[in-house]
Amino acid sequence: MCRSIKTLRVAATPATDDEIRAAALQFVRKVSGYRAPSPANRDVFDAAVDDVSTATSRLLRDLRPGARAPGS
Repeated sequence: MCRSIKTLRVAATPATDDEIRAAALQFVRKVSGYRAPSPANRDVFDAAVDDVSTATSRLLRDLRPGARAPGS
């Protein structure tokens, strides 16, 4: 799913807030099935984009470069 979302974890050039938000928007669009939500769904759609953006920022901030998962 969401193969077109750009990989944001690149050590040499950290992702910008705009790149993180664009990826979050793509994800929410894909999951919800809406390119643009109706006015009735706009608030919940925008809140989901905000939540995904926040979680993505936290993930990218907290990842330890070079750390490998067990068994990999």
